[in-house]
Amino acid sequence: MKNRIRAAAALAATAVLALSACGGGDNGGTTGSNTTLNIVGFAVPEAANKAIAAEWNKTDAGKGVKFQTSYGASGDQSRAVVAGLKADYVHFSVSSDVTRLVDANLVAKDWNAGPNKGIVSSSIVVLAVRQGNPKNIQGWDDLIKPGVQIVTPNPASSGAARWNALAAWGHITANGGTDAQATEFLTKLFANVVALPGSGRDATTSFLGGTGDVLLAYENEAILATQAGEKFDWVVPSTTILIENPGAILTNADPKAKDWLNFVLSKDGQRQFALKGFRPIVEGVDTKGIEGAKDPANPFPAPQKLLTVSKDFESWSALSKKFFDEKEGIIVKVIAASGKAK
Repeated sequence: MKNRIRAAAALAATAVLALSACGGGDNGGTTGSNTTLNIVGFAVPEAANKAIAAEWNKTDAGKGVKFQTSYGASGDQSRAVVAGLKADYVHFSVSSDVTRLVDANLVAKDWNAGPNKGIVSSSIVVLAVRQGNPKNIQGWDDLIKPGVQIVTPNPASSGAARWNALAAWGHITANGGTDAQATEFLTKLFANVVALPGSGRDATTSFLGGTGDVLLAYENEAILATQAGEKFDWVVPSTTILIENPGAILTNADPKAKDWLNFVLSKDGQRQFALKGFRPIVEGVDTKGIEGAKDPANPFPAPQKLLTVSKDFESWSALSKKFFDEKEGIIVKVIAASGKAK
């Protein structure tokens, strides 16, 4: 089946790399005409970052700056930077992937000290379903019914997968359930998982290609796929989680990277995020006319109960150990017991 969103992403990557190739340049320069910024990120915001780059290139600070980009699963991208992949700016799915770079002395310890606490983009977890919602999926409890087939990325490589699992866990614990009950719920949910792709984007591609009845996804992925012409629906569950994606400048980055980050956090930059389906993280951003949203005039309705890491899970450091430790993490154990992980 021809996949329009995958094709659009490929075209976006080609366009950005073409920008990098034209004009040559010295990566260490500080003037736009001599600067190439290396952006390394998780797959999902590629289209948004491309749009932001195009707008920044129109400003005095961004004029002539070129980009070299690399996108993939968040955890894999983080490990690649530690292994030597060149980066001036990283945009990951979860904060723990930036912490890995801090531990490797590649990012300053105070990277998240600003008013945005290191966050550059946000979304929520939604349940994408087939057009017309033939399985009548209304919320989390419907996902553990017999015969419901679920697609969600693998937490071992994907930040999106971790957000999905936390939202599912919080559906139980934030509504009066115990950890034991939440573990039982996750066990039933992963028993219905039929695909664990490597990244959030790969999971979207798998679902749009015909796999499964339900995709656990970022809201912005659902909006972007709809913009690309895909036909499906999605449900905002009564309890979901605020996805907060971090961005950081590396310690040896080109000085222009700071100008880039400033623009990313500006109203103009956040407007480009909104146009691609992300929820802006600063006040006063125009969110009208978002193509692909259910209601373009009100594209980001407030969920009934919105969980956050700081309010409901203490911190990324704490939840990473509790849920995703390679040996003792609760969710890692649940997935291993399901036999679904490679």
